[in-house]
Amino acid sequence: MEYHGALKNMMHKGDISAKVDLKEFENIEHFYALGAIENLKGEVQILDGKSYNTIVVDSTLKFDNSFNKKATLLVYAKVEKWKSINIPYDVSTYEELENYIEKTAKENGIKIDEPFPFLLEGICKLIDWHIINWKDGDMEHSHQKHINSGLNGTINNKEVKMLGFYSDSHHAIFTHHTTNMHIHLKTIDNQLAGHVDGLNLENGSILKLPYVK
Repeated sequence: MEYHGALKNMMHKGDISAKVDLKEFENIEHFYALGAIENLKGEVQILDGKSYNTIVVDSTLKFDNSFNKKATLLVYAKVEKWKSINIPYDVSTYEELENYIEKTAKENGIKIDEPFPFLLEGICKLIDWHIINWKDGDMEHSHQKHINSGLNGTINNKEVKMLGFYSDSHHAIFTHHTTNMHIHLKTIDNQLAGHVDGLNLENGSILKLPYVK
């Protein structure tokens, strides 16, 4: 797992310039990535080598399925094989999920002192989401301003696929200081993709972790 850029440089220095060209990762099999487009003009999400980037045009969500963008923040990994695990019914909230992922990763031989990716699949009761569209020239950054700058909302009872990265040692790098996770979602009907701000899982959701031999 690797990354380019850091949240702290956006928040404290206002640095939202490009750090990596997505073209570098085109045609890589089993490639997974999430992040933000340069100048915070959209969200990056790549699932199994396919791009589902989203931008805001005239207050409307638009998909960009190309690799023609550059990113100011990108977290990525190549995962050839996943292990599927049924999430227990008593795991529903963001915090419960975070604790469950840590525990389950340990049980499956994943080193949790190193960042690792995960997938979530199923129907969510609720997901709070946003797609960033930062105002040019604004140098005062906050998490709430990032959420409010573009499109944001809540979806209910939608079937989704989510990509996340977990780390307890990368706060202000690619996770905010209040969480060990950075998660993006894509609805199965391809109507929405973006950053996850909060969630509530439905029974029957599946966690996928990188397969450890």
